[in-house]
Amino acid sequence: MAFKPLHDRVTVRRVESEDKTKGGLIIPDSAKEKPAEGEIVAVGEGARKDSGELIAMSVKPGDRVLFGKWSGTEVTIGGEDLLIMKESDILGIIA
Repeated sequence: MAFKPLHDRVTVRRVESEDKTKGGLIIPDSAKEKPAEGEIVAVGEGARKDSGELIAMSVKPGDRVLFGKWSGTEVTIGGEDLLIMKESDILGIIA
């Protein structure tokens, strides 16, 4: 990908949700919500303190993360739908 986010921003690819519930019911596309889980594609270099010191990012490409339902800005890069969001919008890393 020829896109690198700036500062403390990350690029996230949404992970598709399951088509069935645990009980085996099939969920139609019209009833699905956008998943709040994704994979980090690219990260910026990190934020800077007032002193100019770099604050390292807590996530790296390949990490699976959870984020808020309304987090990020949807963009299309290279024909792929991605989200660009601040690192602070990420709720946690899935181990």
